[in-house]
Amino acid sequence: MAGSSPAMTDLESSRRSIRRLAISIGKRLAMAMTVDLPALERTESVESPAPAGRLRRYARPALGLLLPVGLALIWEFIVWRGWSNGRLLPPPTRVFATIVELGRSGELTRHIAATLSRMAAGFGLGVIAGTLLGAISGYWALARRLLDPTVQALRAIPSLAWVPLFILWLGIFETSKVALIAVGVFFPVYLGVMGAILSVDRKIVEVGRIFRLSGPAMIRRILLPAVLPAYVVALRVGLGLGWMFVVAAELMGASEGLGYLLLDGQQLGKPAHILAAIVIFAILGKATDWLIEIASAPFLRWQDAFRQIGAT
Repeated sequence: MAGSSPAMTDLESSRRSIRRLAISIGKRLAMAMTVDLPALERTESVESPAPAGRLRRYARPALGLLLPVGLALIWEFIVWRGWSNGRLLPPPTRVFATIVELGRSGELTRHIAATLSRMAAGFGLGVIAGTLLGAISGYWALARRLLDPTVQALRAIPSLAWVPLFILWLGIFETSKVALIAVGVFFPVYLGVMGAILSVDRKIVEVGRIFRLSGPAMIRRILLPAVLPAYVVALRVGLGLGWMFVVAAELMGASEGLGYLLLDGQQLGKPAHILAAIVIFAILGKATDWLIEIASAPFLRWQDAFRQIGAT
């Protein structure tokens, strides 16, 4: 440019170099977050033979069963040897016999169906409310200043403190039970979504602005992939709290459900019924957590996360 000083020329060239570097980094980040890696998957499938992969697939769940099965066998052996009468803590064989007896009578199926229906309704409502309010609070600073202090104060209220209020407002029927479960699910999902949005790397957002992405495109291509791993964790935490809250919900005048089975076993002095309900709670909780993990796996294939040696 005629009449321009050497300093101005150097400054302009530096700005162009920085802009080219930012565009290059943005392209690499976008490719890493939005593009699948079929070549890498093919390489992994070639390197790991099918029998070894199938063996590892079955060995991982079996490894997780070692601790509970081992403890159950130890306790069964203690009762069998006569070192304990097993009255207050029945051995696993007696608990299994109780589960079989309840299943044959049809009572167990009725209790499980009632608990699952309440859990599904409460979990769905809690996830919807937590996701919406968490996203609004994380993306919009003014909403966060208005909503977050109140939500944090409500989060500190114990779960049983909601019981008399919900009974007064909604009665002792299904609505109050579903509302209590939804409250338990809401808070971890809300915190997980809001925290995930606030922890998105600012450099990635700046790259999106350099490419002049619109608001919906910024959410779809940058924010959503960055938030999704933490969102899955929040769903799993909310699911665990939902299973805890369902017990408190089924103590509110319920006539069926696994929580009612717990209370009935306590009142009638049947520890085998109590342990049977606890075991079924554990199985259902693990099964539903596994379903969330399996359902979210296809959306997290782009992650290049750290894994311990021997985990692959």
